[in-house]
Amino acid sequence: MKDYPRTLMEFEQRFNSEEACREYLVQLRWPKGIRCPECETEKMWAMSRGLYLCARCRYQTSVLAGTIFQDTKKSLQLWFRAMWYVTNQKNGVSALGLQRVLGLGSYRTAWEWLHKLRHAMVRPGRERLSGTVEVDETYVGGEEPGQRGRGAFGKVLVVIGAEVKGDHMGRIRLRQVADASAISLETAVKEMVEPTSLVRTDGWRGYGALKEKGYRHKVVRDEGNVEGNLLPRVNRVAPCLNVGCWEPTKAGSVLPIWTTTTAFHKFLTRFPAARGLPV
Repeated sequence: MKDYPRTLMEFEQRFNSEEACREYLVQLRWPKGIRCPECETEKMWAMSRGLYLCARCRYQTSVLAGTIFQDTKKSLQLWFRAMWYVTNQKNGVSALGLQRVLGLGSYRTAWEWLHKLRHAMVRPGRERLSGTVEVDETYVGGEEPGQRGRGAFGKVLVVIGAEVKGDHMGRIRLRQVADASAISLETAVKEMVEPTSLVRTDGWRGYGALKEKGYRHKVVRDEGNVEGNLLPRVNRVAPCLNVGCWEPTKAGSVLPIWTTTTAFHKFLTRFPAARGLPV
């Protein structure tokens, strides 16, 4: 589908009713027509409350079944506005900010919605990075007294991988790790980057054995340049980790918040696969 909204005006016109939102989801979930999930027949009767009844086996289903919208008591229009807001904020979104924008009466509701949306944005089975990839690690957490850098205490350590596409940044992968040891960093790189890729890192000894693991490894050293220019793509991602663009999870993954206009549609195309469970 190519009729996703690109501006706020288009969004308001496209999804100006509950029925318009529901119809959009129907087209995404059943692009070739509604089918019974039990017997695969195309003979489905529309019922009230968005339900469909199979003419053959009498099975009832809904376009919301098995999605993050299932059992919601809020309108789809409100959900769509939440997704539009989340995917169009360059500096990330907080639960409090989402609550204020949508006028939600409960902070907990805003937090749960944001958590579900973040999980739903991760595509299961996504490919690893390839080609030339910058890799570095950073700590997530606010300013705290005490030791800085790799010896910081009380923060979450996240490894960042960013593809180099000419002067631009390609795909991004992130992985939460326990520490900056060679075992942790090598495992993270293996999960994020395809073997034989050229991996650029700083001189930290934890990356020293990447060549033995099947990667082409290049250490980027400071030769009078500003430190942030050594791994510029990674250094573009790192600040976002502390402003709500990403969320580390107990499962060890890091959940992204996309900040492009077309992300709204890309998110919706995967909505049947996510219900707020760890990916």
